[in-house]
Amino acid sequence: MMKKLFFLLLTLTYIRSLAQDMPDMWTKGAANSANPNLEWFRSAKFGLFIHWGLYSKLGGRWNDSSYYGSGEWIMNRAKAPAAEYAKVAQSFNPTGFNAAEWAGIAREAGIKYLVITAKHHEGFSMYDSKVTDFDIVDATPYKKDPMKPLAAACRQQGIRFGFYYSQFLDWHEPNGGGNRWDFKEQNKDYQQYYRTKSIPQLKELLTNYGPLDIVWFDMPGGLTPEQTKAMIDSLRQLQPNCLFSSRVGHNLGDYRDFGDSEVPPTPIAGAWESIYTHNDSWGYIQHDLNFKSPKEIIRLLSNVASKGGNLMLNVGPDGNGQWPAYSIKYLRETGKWLHQYGESIYGTTYGLIPAQPWGVTTSKPGKLYLHIWHKPGNGQLIIPGINATVKSIKILGNNKPLAWKATGTDVTVTLPAALPDDRNTVLVMDYSGSQQDLSQLHTQTVSSQYPATRISPVWAVFNGAAETKSFTYSHYFGDWKHDNCAVNMLRPEDALVFPLHVQEAGDYKVVLDYNCETAGATQPGLVTLGAQQLPFLTLATGTYDSHKPMLFIDHAVGVIHIDKPGDYNLTVKPAKANNKELFRLRSVVLEPLR
Repeated sequence: MMKKLFFLLLTLTYIRSLAQDMPDMWTKGAANSANPNLEWFRSAKFGLFIHWGLYSKLGGRWNDSSYYGSGEWIMNRAKAPAAEYAKVAQSFNPTGFNAAEWAGIAREAGIKYLVITAKHHEGFSMYDSKVTDFDIVDATPYKKDPMKPLAAACRQQGIRFGFYYSQFLDWHEPNGGGNRWDFKEQNKDYQQYYRTKSIPQLKELLTNYGPLDIVWFDMPGGLTPEQTKAMIDSLRQLQPNCLFSSRVGHNLGDYRDFGDSEVPPTPIAGAWESIYTHNDSWGYIQHDLNFKSPKEIIRLLSNVASKGGNLMLNVGPDGNGQWPAYSIKYLRETGKWLHQYGESIYGTTYGLIPAQPWGVTTSKPGKLYLHIWHKPGNGQLIIPGINATVKSIKILGNNKPLAWKATGTDVTVTLPAALPDDRNTVLVMDYSGSQQDLSQLHTQTVSSQYPATRISPVWAVFNGAAETKSFTYSHYFGDWKHDNCAVNMLRPEDALVFPLHVQEAGDYKVVLDYNCETAGATQPGLVTLGAQQLPFLTLATGTYDSHKPMLFIDHAVGVIHIDKPGDYNLTVKPAKANNKELFRLRSVVLEPLR
């Protein structure tokens, strides 16, 4: 009886882990950080993800029901029987697919590498596999392998090419991971699945499609670290130059992939990648029209680059093999921006100057790129912390120098009346000598020349038990969001101290952006700056659940006055000892008052 109970608990735990909280299984470590083949990857900065499969034909609908978020999970969400779901292949005929057109749009968008789903969790192979008949050549009226012309077209356009492969989850196979509505968990033989389908298919992909640059694994499971290493070693014999993503598991990948739609809060060393959907789903959903604008893509790309990583943006073609019109239009717009400002993205490292109220920075030897998202009201852009010798400052691609002056370590640039691109105009500062790396500097700039300054708690100095924690939650199914919050603030000693460099005197409204459990509401807190004190009571936002939206409130707690420009410490803490944590603070916002 005890053995049965243990097995039941183990099974329930495993089922929960495979439901919607897969980020818990995504290992972000990389064992081969010295791999020489990472050089191209570090320089590329902008990749294209393509999710394409039978789910694309369904477009977010199954048996007259519409699904939102992660369209590629529709088989799982609808608990569609494997045999019935497989019949979708009988009408899957993507005659609109044009490899040259796909690669051409990617090149116009400034894409440097492309990764496409060879097999997703549904188990259907989007290439000519000899391991199974459940593939696009044998099971569909299309009868062709789209991956061969796509690989060739990408190489013709100078775009590096790779495959996504779901190595563990396979809802079509009795021994594959994930499908418990058709196949009993206790009857599964994961080793047989890896032996007869997963590993043989990976070898097909690494054998039949020319030199691959990436195999993008997903959903590790069913293998020990030793077994995973043995699999990787066998694959490297086929293509030693191919990079493997960190989701191969057990920290054995070549580069780090963060969770879906996750960007680290501070610069990260080494090779890494953030992955984002263009709308709310990876696979095509006909009714999902929430596309990121060109401005959102451009700023996301520059933000990721400012922290030292790559952005891989996903497009979900439909069942006919055509991209959403908005994806084509907005990617081309992004490409136009990159044509002008790509020098500030490709081949850069993280910004030596931390994020400012006006935007972010990226770096190359002797060059600092200033990505201006918000123009200062007075047209005077201040760059703090410059100890190198400035040679010139120009709008990137324009040979006309801008006027600037140095005051201590602050460099002030006089901007033109109108910037060429209000989404992101990039200035390039050429300098000689050595510029100190201030990317991890805690002091945050505050200026009245911008509508607001929003400061993450990752830049605070933590006292007592206070610390930061990353919270992952979703809106639609699988539409993951990530926020870093300060937690464990129960006593006055558990304080956050924000070092500020205030550029202008004046009045500033303090707004606390936080989540607060209902049980922790109405607790007294205190914001201080020098002798000024702003007492407040916490307001309830609701219970945190990783499978639901995490709700935050912008709580204005009062006004502080700055007598003169300079350095200050703003402190946030509980006003007295409590039994519950004060709140989960996502940011402190300072709004200049006029």
